[in-house]
Amino acid sequence: MSNREYNRIKVVLAEKKKTNKELSDYLKVRPGTVSRWCTNDSQPNIATLFEIAKFLNVKVCALLIE
Repeated sequence: MSNREYNRIKVVLAEKKKTNKELSDYLKVRPGTVSRWCTNDSQPNIATLFEIAKFLNVKVCALLIE
């Protein structure tokens, strides 16, 4: 596994004062899945990134690290 970070989901959740649990409930995925995204151990697919952006009311690019 790479230590490289690809997404900012954890940061944006904190900025928007939302929890992993709220996001997992919204997306109907396991909390552990969201946790792995937040730690960059795995990445959501593109369609899911758009749903996360919608939930957080941000552009998709705000969730990604350049």
